[in-house]
Amino acid sequence: MRAMDWWNSDARIFIRRGGEPARGGRCVVYWMQRAQRAFENPALEVAIRAANELRLPVVVFFGLLTTHPVANLRHYTFMVEGLIDTATRLKRRGIGLVVRAVAKACPARTFVEFCTEVNGAMAVTDENPLRHSERWRKDAARILRIPMLSVDADVCVPSVLLQREQYAARTIRPKIQGLLPYHLKPVRHVAPTVAWKSPARPASPEPSMTLLRMVKVDGSVPAAPGIHGGTSRGLAILRRFVRQRLIGYASRRNRPELDATSRLSPYLHFGHLGPHTVAMAVMKGDAPAYDRDAFLEEMIVRRELAINFVRFNRNYDRLESCEPWALKTLAIHARDRRSHIYTYRQLERAETHDPLWNAAQTQMVRMGWMHGYLRMYWAKKILEWSRSPAEAFRAAVRLNDRYELDGRDPNGYAGIAWAIGGKHDRAWGPRRPIYGMIRYMSLQSTSRKFDSKAYLARWAPDRDSQHRGRFAI
Repeated sequence: MRAMDWWNSDARIFIRRGGEPARGGRCVVYWMQRAQRAFENPALEVAIRAANELRLPVVVFFGLLTTHPVANLRHYTFMVEGLIDTATRLKRRGIGLVVRAVAKACPARTFVEFCTEVNGAMAVTDENPLRHSERWRKDAARILRIPMLSVDADVCVPSVLLQREQYAARTIRPKIQGLLPYHLKPVRHVAPTVAWKSPARPASPEPSMTLLRMVKVDGSVPAAPGIHGGTSRGLAILRRFVRQRLIGYASRRNRPELDATSRLSPYLHFGHLGPHTVAMAVMKGDAPAYDRDAFLEEMIVRRELAINFVRFNRNYDRLESCEPWALKTLAIHARDRRSHIYTYRQLERAETHDPLWNAAQTQMVRMGWMHGYLRMYWAKKILEWSRSPAEAFRAAVRLNDRYELDGRDPNGYAGIAWAIGGKHDRAWGPRRPIYGMIRYMSLQSTSRKFDSKAYLARWAPDRDSQHRGRFAI
């Protein structure tokens, strides 16, 4: 195999722009986007391998958006904490990191300008199925004059091998299970043979909390209390979960009043941890096989079903993404009488008649996290209390993306599509008002499945405190 041809045989690697590395290039540039880590990052390892063959150093470019239509101080704080951790880990490996403030309209152009500035021989980036990130990669590949690869670094099974949108977990599960033995392996760290040397006048500040001063961030949603970003934090939480809470996970995971879940979704969303790292740790855990299998079903099958949905369905954050049967039944019942209709503002402030829904919304607003079981109930009730299914979908997406630390993520979009539009589900009977054949959840049945009194005692909103600004919205 000719030198550098190895990238043609790896299903994780997409050739965004072909050609030979630039002669006289001085480094390989890795545009870090979704996989914001220096630990077990397949995209970074591809960049190092290419750089070693070219006998060049690696420099990581990170574009920090100066404004964002949805992300706020909560998200930016967590992300920047992760960048600090990543900068330290990169430095130990002899890899540079340059952070630039980037206008939302031109991240690709800023990246291309950086490649020219450092005389890059070739470029590597990581995959992200969300539409804006895909557009950035296409724009960069069109403008660049050097080869560019993108690496599917945040899935266990390369997305391209699934070929098309999968209908449900039952259709994707056998495909993933058949491919996992070939792809679920430890990510091998490659040592750079040439260390990056910072220029005499660095092009950007060293990553620190001062990075927040580079952006005009919405400060109305504060950082989530007690939750901090970074690979080191994520690994500590992972180790604690495997050691203390993986045993019993299968029976306790749908108990919102218990601290039984992994709480790793923000670290996976920002790429501070990779799914390989989490899966391998769980597989090596001492918990019974049924507990490990229950977690891996959620972490691999369900998560990668969501990624598949977003990758192949361009309407992923809209009602139109759902199946024809679901759209038909919702249309038939669109004019059904609603016993309650709430505005977005009322939903945001947890001002409904439903104490369980209010408690779940309060938990999300305060902590940046809501238990997965209650997320289903939460979204279904928004359907029930909105003027139309499309309005409900928009409200659920807006609330999720604004307050959840793992907002703007395939898991969130797939979960909302499942709850409101029957995505990855089947028709349920008998027909109900408003829902039609969409699966129904009631306050009474949901509350009976866990200790709802304990959950309400912890998360029921304090109305007096709320009106004094406790929600900070």
